[in-house]
Amino acid sequence: MSPAFRAMDVEPRTKGVLLEPFVHQVGGHSCVLRFNETTLCKPLVPREHQFYETLPAEMRKFTPQYKGVVSVRFEEDEDRNLCLIAYPLKGDHGIVDSVDNSDCEPKSKLLRWTNKKHHVLETEKSPKDWVRQHRKEEKMKSHKLEEEFEWLKKSEVLYYSVEKKGNVSSQLKHYNPWSMKCHQQQLQRMKENAKHRNQYKFILLENLTSRYEVPCVLDLKMGTRQHGDDASEEKAANQIRKCQQSTSAVIGVRVCGMQVYQAGSGQLMFMNKYHGRKLSVQGFKEALFQFFHNGRYLRRELLGPVLKKLAELKAILERQESYRFYSSSLLVIYDGKEWPEVALDSDAEDLEDLSEESADESAGAYAFKPIGTSSVDVRMIDFAHTTCRLYGEDSVVHEGQDAGYIFGLQSLIDIVTEISEESGE
Repeated sequence: MSPAFRAMDVEPRTKGVLLEPFVHQVGGHSCVLRFNETTLCKPLVPREHQFYETLPAEMRKFTPQYKGVVSVRFEEDEDRNLCLIAYPLKGDHGIVDSVDNSDCEPKSKLLRWTNKKHHVLETEKSPKDWVRQHRKEEKMKSHKLEEEFEWLKKSEVLYYSVEKKGNVSSQLKHYNPWSMKCHQQQLQRMKENAKHRNQYKFILLENLTSRYEVPCVLDLKMGTRQHGDDASEEKAANQIRKCQQSTSAVIGVRVCGMQVYQAGSGQLMFMNKYHGRKLSVQGFKEALFQFFHNGRYLRRELLGPVLKKLAELKAILERQESYRFYSSSLLVIYDGKEWPEVALDSDAEDLEDLSEESADESAGAYAFKPIGTSSVDVRMIDFAHTTCRLYGEDSVVHEGQDAGYIFGLQSLIDIVTEISEESGE
């Protein structure tokens, strides 16, 4: 067992935090959970943890802020539903004690694996036929989950109509299929292991979507190679095949997931990684165009900031010696909620009124500009297979830049530039 998962010193009788599904996860297979409004947590992988604790200072603006480590356990709520609760490690109260968890939904609504865990299961008087029936029902639920996930894999691009006059952000919680299905599948696996292990270390990371009311998220798998140096021959061959059969081999980047709110049509669009793997280079370009399109017109005001940040990130990575970011992703995030353009001399009351209104049909097809300083964000995530000679223990030591990742960044810059020029920017 990895040292990261050995017995943990957990502070006894400490208030814990109920972990919820992170509804804006559009790619990946790891279980990402919502710790609070501004913080997420995911299972601790020693290499990723090492990366966040030692990453170069100039890369910090392009990665989520690392906030520490917590212990996560299975517990029951008042309705005997199983939940995941985070606790501080021994001597580290600050992380959990400072959390405002008042906006979390009741435990009974989230992270539920069974309706109720009946007391009769805990006594010797349990009828054998009841126990047999209970196990049969649990097996049927498991099969149903697998069937639903298989359906999701086939439904690679989904559209949902939403009520534009309602709270779009709250509706998004119920629509994101990739987030919820992957989350349920991961939790089911964790539940099955609960008999043998009930403590896990999770790392805490900045929630990059928290500043946006309706986050539009693009997850891009970067680089021409995805397998780590420690991958088995089978795993490496599988990853090489995926790269060769996708845009990864041609332009060093492929779509791993996408979530877009098109205010113009009142639709939420989701694209998963299975569709992303099938895209041609032209299809990849069209997917990017769709990501920046609001249903009526292209959000041109986002393209310049994206290009600027991609160029800055490329320059930073060109200065990183020996790093390889295998299987890492790049997130592009902006707010799908649009704001009418306002005059520079508008008073505070006018701006306050605008901040409470959604972009609706009455706004017409006029130019919109987001109010606020963070119109778009670009960040690197997922470092479980990152390597660098500074780590010391890796069997393979690489020299120079991560050419595959940088190649993917340049391809991305070229394609976004083409989209900008063709749209008349």
